Amino acid sequence: MDKAEIRTRMRAQRKLLNTPERVADIVRHAGDLPAGAVVALYSAIGAEVPTGDLAMALVDQGRTLCLPVVVDRDAPMVFRLWSIGDPLEDDAAGCPAPLDLAGEVMPDLVITPLVAFDGRGGRLGQGGGYYDRTFEALADVMRVGLAFAGQEVEALPVEAHDICLHGILTENGYRPFK
Repeated sequence: MDKAEIRTRMRAQRKLLNTPERVADIVRHAGDLPAGAVVALYSAIGAEVPTGDLAMALVDQGRTLCLPVVVDRDAPMVFRLWSIGDPLEDDAAGCPAPLDLAGEVMPDLVITPLVAFDGRGGRLGQGGGYYDRTFEALADVMRVGLAFAGQEVEALPVEAHDICLHGILTENGYRPFK
């Protein structure tokens, strides 16, 4: 299958998997995530894994949070400090993001949404390339996908611009990729 076919199939799958019980199971494994003082989350859209409870768990661990912001559709994202309850506004891609006055930071760990993943760390996103451009620019940042275990596929078609994940957090726990 090509990426478009996988996206269509796995978006439907993700919607079915997105239950409060599975999300709670993911949050229970927050302590298994790699180290990192500053953690980038995302504001979930549609059936993406919700991040609200995970944000609370990370704050309880003493971590600082930030969210990605698309300032220019063709450039890497920037990250702005964010605290639970802070106001958000749509960025250049239409995603909820911290206001301009929030300070920019460099995350140690980026938790990214995805549509599908494979056992080699391949990640299939929505198709805009925002995370791949950002990961290319921030090669030393730890990249972790946030998904339901049922979003795993045998193998994703990988192109030269696709940047692999270091690990995945699902309701089954954290799993590093080699």
